[in-house]
Amino acid sequence: MSEIIVAVDGPAGSGKSSVSKEAARRLGYAYLDTGAAYRALAWHCLDEGVDVENADAVAERARSFDYATGMDPDHYFVRVGGEDITPDIREPRVTAVVSAVARVSEVREALNAMFRRMMSQHPRPGVIAEGRDITTVVAPDAPVRVLLTATEEARIARRSAEVSAQSTEATAQQLASRDRQDSRVVDFMTAAPGVITIDSTDIDFEQTVQALIDTVRSGLSTE
Repeated sequence: MSEIIVAVDGPAGSGKSSVSKEAARRLGYAYLDTGAAYRALAWHCLDEGVDVENADAVAERARSFDYATGMDPDHYFVRVGGEDITPDIREPRVTAVVSAVARVSEVREALNAMFRRMMSQHPRPGVIAEGRDITTVVAPDAPVRVLLTATEEARIARRSAEVSAQSTEATAQQLASRDRQDSRVVDFMTAAPGVITIDSTDIDFEQTVQALIDTVRSGLSTE
């Protein structure tokens, strides 16, 4: 695995994906969106008519999952079976069921192993990997581990701006539901020992990106 791994966790709507991708671009690192794999698997199950509440059926799909994603922050994509589904994994119908897929232990084990392989094989000097379990399970020994968080109100506002096809009320309900379901799997609101918290509630996107970059440089300088 790459010696320079930056692990970023945090709740839905905290800006993990956009901030991590931009920070990776500026640092010349690879970027790994682990949440996209769970969303892609959820999309695949829906597309194939698999009952996402059937843990065995979902686990079986995960074992034969033909998944690919771009780790170059300037050429990001998500593909299943060679089909580009980058925008599709953000559809509300996928968001509504992704937690059901992600809480299957066999799925998490299979995808976590895949994430470790991907982090070990990229050609760049470092990688910023973001998503659930990154700081505690996937890369607990990463030299830089960050919890990116924000208040519920801030997260709702940001997610509403991203998903213009639904009301703010619907977005708020969906985000609260996602938080409740995800909390059954992992504690993503509390920083584990050694994990640095960045609260983006009162700072803008540019300031949050810079805060992450500063944290990376500071963390690496102490190694």
